[in-house]
Amino acid sequence: MFCKNNTVEYRKLLEGVELQTLVHGEKTLMGRFKLARGAKIPPHKHPHEQTGLLISGRLLFTVENKEREVETGDSWCLPGGREHAVVALEDSVVVEIFSPVRADYLPDTQE
Repeated sequence: MFCKNNTVEYRKLLEGVELQTLVHGEKTLMGRFKLARGAKIPPHKHPHEQTGLLISGRLLFTVENKEREVETGDSWCLPGGREHAVVALEDSVVVEIFSPVRADYLPDTQE
């Protein structure tokens, strides 16, 4: 599967957080997230391994009560089941891969 950048629309997940689902296969899903400065993703956990790359901006991750600031070019891999939260310190763009596929992030799925 291939994805042309301008053919997939963003959808709002939370206030200040948008997702563009790029591609997915049987075992992985890749998405691009835009986070506005000050946007917050509240503490949550899911069974999916989550690997990401910060394309631009700055984020503050809280993973199991430990804070870590990430900057443009930084990357991470969070095991499934680990509680985490994010605050956008600047307008930010992130590319993340989830395994297994997050059904709630599939293009035809709207919550």
